[in-house]
Amino acid sequence: MIIDFHTHTFPKKVSSGIVEKLAAKSCSAPFTDGSADALAASMKHAGVDWSVNLPVMTYAGQVEKVNSSLIAGQETLRAQGIITFGGIHPDLEDYRGELRRLRDAGIPGIKLHPAYQGVDFDDPRMMRILDYANELGLILITHAGIDIGIHDHDYCSVAQILHVLKEVRPQRLVLAHMGGWACWDAVERDLAGAPVWMDTAFAIGPITPCANADQPPFRTMNLTDEAFVRLARKHGTDRILFATDSPWEDQADYISRIERMPLTDAEKRSILGGNAAALLSLT
Repeated sequence: MIIDFHTHTFPKKVSSGIVEKLAAKSCSAPFTDGSADALAASMKHAGVDWSVNLPVMTYAGQVEKVNSSLIAGQETLRAQGIITFGGIHPDLEDYRGELRRLRDAGIPGIKLHPAYQGVDFDDPRMMRILDYANELGLILITHAGIDIGIHDHDYCSVAQILHVLKEVRPQRLVLAHMGGWACWDAVERDLAGAPVWMDTAFAIGPITPCANADQPPFRTMNLTDEAFVRLARKHGTDRILFATDSPWEDQADYISRIERMPLTDAEKRSILGGNAAALLSLT
């Protein structure tokens, strides 16, 4: 079983426009138009059994509407092999009620994006969400490290993550981008082995730039194969989740990147799907 733990989809009517704007901001080329249908086609081509859709709430006023749409459409998405998470914003007043609504609707987890939300990961507004979501048994996934399109401040640094782990102790926290994109030395030194999962999204191999795009900072900051294997084994390959950040990486190509790694067959099976299946309680 192959599970892509980190993908993004948008409503079909607006997906192309949203992806174009994000591509311009990050100077990174997309591989689909960002719609659920395009993700499903990519999955079929790549041999991916399940993908996890992660919505990003950029302001509090959109949370209820977007989550309601995802709740209403989750069975349609599941029929395409897509498991959707919900989203939350740290400025949402009734965050407890919204988290309960997601849990009661069968949504397995929530996505946080400190950089796009403009709030540090260990801000009290974030930590109260993490604490209550943890109490409800939800999976928590956050963008970690620098964002390629927002590189003036690290909203989810290793130090902030360690502070959250000490104060909140979340039981099912996933750190996207191998624990902290472009902060690899700190991740390997201080975070590897912590009680968290790390996903591989946008962390290994080359980054494909947009045509005629300027070269932004951090363009060459992805992990080498050697550095990835070293970090994965130091952290524990049983806590590494295959993830692509689709539409920002090609799923078929990303699978090949994992398969070429100097890992054992058992490690590859765990990373490509076994670990995620256990976390998501999939048979």
